[in-house]
Amino acid sequence: MKTLIKILSIFIFAFCLFSCNEDLVEQAQTGTLKGKVVKRGSNVPLSNVKIFTNPTTQTVFSGTDGSFEIAAMPVGNYSVKAELSGYITSFQSVNIQNQNQVVTAVFEMDDDTSLNSPPATPQLLSPIDNAVNQPLSVELTWSATDPDTADVLKYSLAIKNNLDTNVIQVNDLTANHYTLSNLKFGVSYFWQVSVSDGIHQPVLSSISKFTTNTVPANRYHYTQKQNGNFVIISSDDQGNKFQFTSSSYNSWRPRKNNNAGLIAFLRTEGGSTHIYTANPDGSNPFKVTTVAVAGFNNYEMDFAWSTNGKELIYSNFNKLYRINKDGSGLSLVYTTPDGSMISECDWSYDGSKIALKTNDYNGYNTKVYVIDMTGSVLKTVLSGSPGASGGLNFSVDGQLLLFTRDVSGYLDGSGNYRQLDSHIFIYNLATDAISDISAESEKVMGTNDLDPRFSPNNAQIIFMNTSNDNISQRNVMVIDLNSSLTDLTRTALFSNGEMPDYE
Repeated sequence: MKTLIKILSIFIFAFCLFSCNEDLVEQAQTGTLKGKVVKRGSNVPLSNVKIFTNPTTQTVFSGTDGSFEIAAMPVGNYSVKAELSGYITSFQSVNIQNQNQVVTAVFEMDDDTSLNSPPATPQLLSPIDNAVNQPLSVELTWSATDPDTADVLKYSLAIKNNLDTNVIQVNDLTANHYTLSNLKFGVSYFWQVSVSDGIHQPVLSSISKFTTNTVPANRYHYTQKQNGNFVIISSDDQGNKFQFTSSSYNSWRPRKNNNAGLIAFLRTEGGSTHIYTANPDGSNPFKVTTVAVAGFNNYEMDFAWSTNGKELIYSNFNKLYRINKDGSGLSLVYTTPDGSMISECDWSYDGSKIALKTNDYNGYNTKVYVIDMTGSVLKTVLSGSPGASGGLNFSVDGQLLLFTRDVSGYLDGSGNYRQLDSHIFIYNLATDAISDISAESEKVMGTNDLDPRFSPNNAQIIFMNTSNDNISQRNVMVIDLNSSLTDLTRTALFSNGEMPDYE
């Protein structure tokens, strides 16, 4: 009996031992979970995402490439959770069935916009709504706020006008202001700002309107060098000015005609020089000439309007042409008998005579004379004087003629056409008297007076004065005239300007 009990005890112990070994084998079966966390839509990897399971195994965080791994997970079913501040928590089911099984999972996480507020509606500050008489360059300013101070705001700007269908769109602005340039006179502009925090849909402002100035009746025009090109500036007598031509073009020698309602000027096109016209606001530039303006130096060339504003005269080497303002009716007026080049011309107010300045290929051996409309010489004003000359302009009554002459007689062999002591003279065609206006107005030694023009009432001369070093700034000045043409005074009018016109 004792023997039987002993055998039975041994059997029961062995059975229990076997059962325990089976449990240990089952617990030892494990697998691995590998995965990656990305932002939904862009697939940008998200780092530092907290990954943990239910039932609990271990907690890990995604790396800089968004990847993670949980090793030694016992076989079974799990709910895996991904958490990151600012994103909606994501869940996935994972089933590990076999020993050493590798299961992969990709978490695509959405921004948790519920934790972020959109920006407030932008407020348009300036110009105020319905502002008028605005300049052609306007600083647009606005304000915008966001409850989430860490958000980076970006702005988009849309501008329309009542003139055409063009829309100006400016995106990705980080500042709350923008300078709108090159506007047109008398046009209404409508502008709107949208703001985005990169999370929500952009928020639109209201629409605001402003209107620019009407075209000013500026009487002064002059040339200024900008970025290697000449541009034309339009100004009133108070110095209120705007840029008449774009610096993308080389434009100079403005000549306004009030009857035509246009300003004519010279412009480089394809290596040649042509006469253009444009409206007083600079709009609608029109190329008048087909035969180019040409001579020894394009920047020394000048042309003239007829008083009625229907025609212009200009030169091409030794020929003087007449052309309608619309580019039609080109005709030859005069050819120099000796082959000398015509550099400048002016047409008298009554249209009966033309003043010419001719010179050789170096700009010297100059001659100033007056012809009638048949080409007959009426008066020789200047001949046989060494040095440079130019600056022709008739008085309103046609009895006086302005011109300049370098009294030093200097001949520049470098090709720069440098002058050392250029004076303004008035020649009386009735008496042949010549008055030195520069000397009577005490021109500063070492400077040149150039590009003179009578004022519309003949009470002043507008001109350019500069140092004779050929590199200093050029300034526009006026000389007040009197009946004796003596003891005259000069006054600075515009700095950094040349080739003035006063109409």
